[in-house]
Amino acid sequence: MKRFLTAALAALLLLTLPACGLLEKEENPPSQEPVSDPQPQEPEVPAAPTPEELAAQQVEEILSSLTLEEKVGQLFFVRVPEADAAADVSAYHLGGYILFGRDTADKTADGLIQTIQSYQDAAAADTGIPLLIGVDEEGGTVVRVSSNPHLRASKFRSPQSAYAAGGMEAVLADTREKDILLSALGFNVNLAPVADVSTDPGDFIYDRSFGQTADATADYVSQVVSQMAADNMGSVLKHFPGYGNNVDTHTGIAVDKRPLETFETSDLLPFQAGFQAGGGKTAVLVSHNIMTAVDDSLPASLSPAVHDLLRDDLGFDGVVMTDDLAMEAVAAYSADGAVAVMALEAGNDLVITTDYRTQIPKVIEAVEGGTLSEDTIDTACRRVLTWKQELGLI
Repeated sequence: MKRFLTAALAALLLLTLPACGLLEKEENPPSQEPVSDPQPQEPEVPAAPTPEELAAQQVEEILSSLTLEEKVGQLFFVRVPEADAAADVSAYHLGGYILFGRDTADKTADGLIQTIQSYQDAAAADTGIPLLIGVDEEGGTVVRVSSNPHLRASKFRSPQSAYAAGGMEAVLADTREKDILLSALGFNVNLAPVADVSTDPGDFIYDRSFGQTADATADYVSQVVSQMAADNMGSVLKHFPGYGNNVDTHTGIAVDKRPLETFETSDLLPFQAGFQAGGGKTAVLVSHNIMTAVDDSLPASLSPAVHDLLRDDLGFDGVVMTDDLAMEAVAAYSADGAVAVMALEAGNDLVITTDYRTQIPKVIEAVEGGTLSEDTIDTACRRVLTWKQELGLI
């Protein structure tokens, strides 16, 4: 019995020892490195939008708020009509007015200021988007403002005359005086400088050009456009792709048969210089000349291929406008009379015309009928709004 009890006690000890060991392990687990709590992550603060992004956002907001009719109207930079000018601003939601000698003749400075302000008041009451107010004040033979002695005692000199009198210093002094006078009267765009290369006094465009080589003309254009940008005056480089020795397109068709190499090594250089110098305050006006090296059938103003040269090859992304579509050189190219539709399809952003009361409804009709994409209208309107923004109008 004693041996049995001893054996039983031994067996009991054997059974309980492992359990005791397990309990000891559970009560005294091996030491481990303490696990630190993860630090709370600071929320990412989005980067503040850049001025460029804010500007683009503003343009998109304005664009999205406009009706089709209002967007189309913004694409028309038109000659001031003889009657109902203020009323037409709101009736057609116009993008801008160009004043000619008829519109400035015999007016006092105060009278012209009030007239232009009446146009801006009409725009403010309509879309709220200020108008481009333009004029051709090149100097020399094209002087719509300084030809009126009530506005300036004498006409501005031509670039050639100013340069002969005092070099580029005199040219830039004249440029600044023009900008100050035009701004004071209410203009925000001068359709200048003439960037055409011409050294032959027999050329139609010679008197309006700088009259020197391509390199000298490029330097002239660069400096003038820089001065205009500094004065916050919109500039317009004309007449792309370069007028050469062509005839006057106000009265007929001009066919330019020069090879593309001539344009690349000469005529295009002043335009490229102007793009770089003027930044967002510079636009380009396209002539009605037929540039056979690129498109032998359509005037440059209506040619998608010429606009591709300007946009893709030369990299210009600013506002492109037609020369006046009322000129004889383009009258025959639209069977149904919708020449502005052709101009916008070609890649223009602004249409210059006297006949806007006919052309604007035709553009709207083309969009509504599906023959002209509303995306084309939006792209053009976006550029026009951006130009207005660059000029401080928006």
